[in-house]
Amino acid sequence: MDSQSPNGSIIFSTVGRTNYGFDIFSLKSPLSFINSPMKEHCLTDGASVNFNGQFEDEDQTLVFVSERSGAPRIYLRRSSGIKLIPASVNSLFLDRPIIRNKRIYYISSHQHAEQIFKSSSALYYITIGDDNEITTRLTPEGCVDYSPSISKSGHLIAVASYGNRRWPNDEFHDLTTDIVVFPESKPDMRTIVCRHGGWPTWSGDSTIYFHRQADDGWWSIFKIDLPENFNNLVDENNGSIRITPPGVHCFTPAAAVLGRSKSIIAIATRRPGKSYRHIEIFDVESQKFFPVTELINPTTHHYNPFFSPESTFLGYHRYRGESCSGETTIPYLDPVISPEKGLKMVRLNGFFPASSPSGEFIAFNPGFKGLEIVKSDGSKKWTLIKDRTSFCNSWSPTERDVIFTSIGPIFESVRATVQIARVSFNSSNLNDDEIPVEIKVLTGEETGNNAFPSCSPDGKHLVFRSGRSGHKNLYIIDALKGEMEGEEIRQLTKGPWIDTMPNWSPDGKVIAFSSNRHNPDNPNCFSIYIIHPDGSGLRRIHVAGPEGSEEVDKERLNHVCFSKDCEWLLFTGNMNGVTAEPVSLPNQFQPYGDLYLVRLDGSGLRRLTWNGYENGTPAWHPSDMLMKTAGETERSVLVGDKLKGEFDDVLWLNC
Repeated sequence: MDSQSPNGSIIFSTVGRTNYGFDIFSLKSPLSFINSPMKEHCLTDGASVNFNGQFEDEDQTLVFVSERSGAPRIYLRRSSGIKLIPASVNSLFLDRPIIRNKRIYYISSHQHAEQIFKSSSALYYITIGDDNEITTRLTPEGCVDYSPSISKSGHLIAVASYGNRRWPNDEFHDLTTDIVVFPESKPDMRTIVCRHGGWPTWSGDSTIYFHRQADDGWWSIFKIDLPENFNNLVDENNGSIRITPPGVHCFTPAAAVLGRSKSIIAIATRRPGKSYRHIEIFDVESQKFFPVTELINPTTHHYNPFFSPESTFLGYHRYRGESCSGETTIPYLDPVISPEKGLKMVRLNGFFPASSPSGEFIAFNPGFKGLEIVKSDGSKKWTLIKDRTSFCNSWSPTERDVIFTSIGPIFESVRATVQIARVSFNSSNLNDDEIPVEIKVLTGEETGNNAFPSCSPDGKHLVFRSGRSGHKNLYIIDALKGEMEGEEIRQLTKGPWIDTMPNWSPDGKVIAFSSNRHNPDNPNCFSIYIIHPDGSGLRRIHVAGPEGSEEVDKERLNHVCFSKDCEWLLFTGNMNGVTAEPVSLPNQFQPYGDLYLVRLDGSGLRRLTWNGYENGTPAWHPSDMLMKTAGETERSVLVGDKLKGEFDDVLWLNC
């Protein structure tokens, strides 16, 4: 192994993902549901998360995405069973597959964008049964494409595209992508047929439906009819027509094929006063909605409908529920494929992991309430704090049974009461689920918002963020006595900005933290800084570019921590933008949030995660722990919490 390569174990969280439990379902003859009862069929086998399917034929041959192997992979379901499609690229993100004429088209981000803040998502295809397994890129180099759709004849492809533009850095509620069309045989002959649109779907070879947020705030479906020679289109809207009315959010359309009719589409909706996303049929000519999934599963979210080629079946994915077979457990720790050979990666069912000195246990917060520990092989979990709101943990490097945490509400003002606490317990007898603890508060009652503790490697001091001065800056206190026993508290940073999420290096020489001090008026853009514990040597780690560059002040970098050799920093960031259309997913507060590595001099930037989720709160333990890598552990033997499907639809919809 390269001695310069990072190694150890990365433990991290993903917003909502562990609760999805998605499977793909279908309904027969959904367009005649008024005259016949609907009967739902599960098409996938309940292994991990299965989503974004497409039919090949009326026998419900299905191509879909599953994360059962530790990363999104493409699978093919036939009557004989389900098999993995051996794509010839080593990609950690595959999405939106379409099967047509013995080819599978899909989105991948395996070819890294040359520019910061630019997505790597692009359209590729692979030929099924081709011994050479050659992967062909259809998106031109330097361009970004999402959400492909193929016309009925198979000759034309439509995508939602940024073209060669960069992600605008703060855009994810409604992407300003364009609808681009090109011949499948000539992918470089690209025509923008409409500005500002996403998730295109063909009706025949001349009509495209797509979604975007209308000027009145409602997500709506639009339609554009293309002339035979659409290459000469010049108008930005090119005659696009809004077809769904205001008053209901409509997105991710799928056009039906009904002879010569082009008027029936399936859409996902969110209606005012309703908490769940549902699939509905919309008749464009009569302007009527017909409910579908709400009649079957009224309290379950349903996503991304699709029709079979002749519209005999309607498919979608949703939480599988207890009535279906398949995985019913959320593992405490779930192996994830790592792009770095020396690193193991594990997704935690919780937040803010912190490893014990021996690597035997991991402390974490289940949600933002309580404190628990789990064995690092994922086999057993215990509760330390049950009913108190707590977040962000630091295990003492020198004491086996001492964890520091923040007790109080998260994401609050400088004056909110949040305290640093020292939690002591006895791990020598772990027979019960709940363990007696001693909680010692280390910060004063009237000192405001104290959070994000990190312990020094000798176990004697804590660095943490406090709002006691009216601004959120960093302070250092005694790790045993705190400030409650008259011990000195020392302010490490000072200024009218936010310094937060500190992490003490394993060698004790520096402290890394996130700050917006370079742009205090922007409460969202954070960069990484390091400082010596005595307050000297403050400097910024320029990840996106050098001082004064166009990119440098667009960084949103948080949750930083060190490798054991103090050569690498692990953090969450926005360096590559969004990978998939966020409105097609459950809620992600920051769907551009991925894990990255960088050297302390700002060089060697490496991306660790690729998906449409928000990945965050990582911890780095120097050993490979006991958790086996993805594929070595049968999912059926993993233990964890009961899968309940409890996750939110996007919170920014104005319902």
